[in-house]
Amino acid sequence: MGVFLGYLFIFLARVVDVTLSTIRMLMVMQGRKTQAAIIGFFEISIYVTALSKVVNSLDNIGNLFAYALGFACGTYVGMTIENRIALGNLSAQVVLKGDNNVELIEALREAGFGVTVLEGQGREGNRKVLHLVINRKDLGKFKDIVYDYDNEAFITIGSIDPISGGYFSSGKKK
Repeated sequence: MGVFLGYLFIFLARVVDVTLSTIRMLMVMQGRKTQAAIIGFFEISIYVTALSKVVNSLDNIGNLFAYALGFACGTYVGMTIENRIALGNLSAQVVLKGDNNVELIEALREAGFGVTVLEGQGREGNRKVLHLVINRKDLGKFKDIVYDYDNEAFITIGSIDPISGGYFSSGKKK
């Protein structure tokens, strides 16, 4: 039973430390220095503890297997958590096919999105191009609204660095 608990400890420690690593990297990319440093402290403490158990028994293949499996599972868990907390901002551009898009633009604005409307020319004629900066957690809501009004809309999304100025509805202002 003691050997199994050792494997379980290594596995769980690796899951936690790799999950923290993923979240820390997100904090670094978002410019959240204090949060990244605090997470990094716990991440490396857990990492060194798990690694020392493996290095002290290099002849035990089970330790190595638990370590590697914990890394793989930690990567999956970290990415899952990162997708759920969805920190950050995105730049969205929408090229509309339809001619009358006033309702869509108003629906986006009523939902709290700041919309800049540009005129564009495509292969098949004039198009409206919508430009928005949205919170990452609002991406699904944004796409649902667009496709409710224009299911042939062409949407491009890109990550952006922290922003300043511009329109964000109450509670979204940076």
